[in-house]
Amino acid sequence: MSQQASSQRDPQGTRSPGQAAAPRLGKPLGAGRAVHGVALLLPGGRAFGTRRPSAFAYAAQRPLARRLARAGAPEGLAVHVLRYRCRGWNGSAAHPVRDTAWATDEVVRRYGDVPVCLVGTGMGARAALRAAGHPAVTAVLALAPWLPEPEAITDPDPVRQLTGRRVLLVHGTDDARTDPDLSFRLAERAKKVNRDVCRFEVHSDGHSLAQHRGEVLALASDFVLGSLFARHYARPVADALAAPPPLGLRMPLAAGFGATLE
Repeated sequence: MSQQASSQRDPQGTRSPGQAAAPRLGKPLGAGRAVHGVALLLPGGRAFGTRRPSAFAYAAQRPLARRLARAGAPEGLAVHVLRYRCRGWNGSAAHPVRDTAWATDEVVRRYGDVPVCLVGTGMGARAALRAAGHPAVTAVLALAPWLPEPEAITDPDPVRQLTGRRVLLVHGTDDARTDPDLSFRLAERAKKVNRDVCRFEVHSDGHSLAQHRGEVLALASDFVLGSLFARHYARPVADALAAPPPLGLRMPLAAGFGATLE
C-alpha cells in the first residue's frame, strides 16, 4: 500500500468535505455502573483516505466486542469501538494514531484511572502498537497488523513505546493483504526491549482470520482479560510469553483453542 500525507487537522480543527469533524467513542458494551477496565477496539482502514470510514469496518468489530463484553462482565469491562475521523492512515499524519490518543484520553476522562487494552485490526493494529505509550495503556492486541512495506523497513515503526505493556500479535500465515513476515520482524524487535511480547500464527488462515474465528476470539478474550484483570492466561499464551524468540513469536494457534477454555 502506498502512503500519502494528508492536510487533515487534529480533531479540534476544521473538517474536510464528507468527513467527520472529530473521532468519537462508540456506545459502550458491557460494564454497568462500575468500570474497572476498558478494551478500546480500533477498526481497519486504508493507507490513504479522508472520507468517513465505511460502516463495514465497524460492523467487523461486533463479534469481538460482544465476546469481550460478555466474558469481561464479572470484572467490569467496558468495550468501545473507536470511530475514526477518516478512513486512511495518510502517511506521516497517521490519523488513527492521533485518534487513538484522543480516545484513550477520553476513556480516562470518563472512567478515571482504569487500565486500557488497545485492540486493533489491520490498520487499527498498527495504530494500537504506535499509541501504546499512553500511560493508561497496559496491553496491546494486534490482529493481522498492517505495517510498512519492505521498501520502508529502513525506517521501521518504533517499539520502545511497548515497554512495560503486555503485547500479543496474531497473524494468518496465508494473509495476502498484510505481510505476516513483517509482523514477525516487529515482534522480534519488540521482544528485545520488552520480554512481555508474543505472537501467534494462524496456519492456513487469511487476513480476516475467518477460518478459525472461534479460536481467534477465544485467544483475544483470554489475552485481554488476563492483561487487564490479572486473570491467569491460558497455558498456550503463558508459554508464548515466557518462550524465547523465535518460539514465542511463532506460536501456532491450535484448533479447538476456544473449546479448551469452556
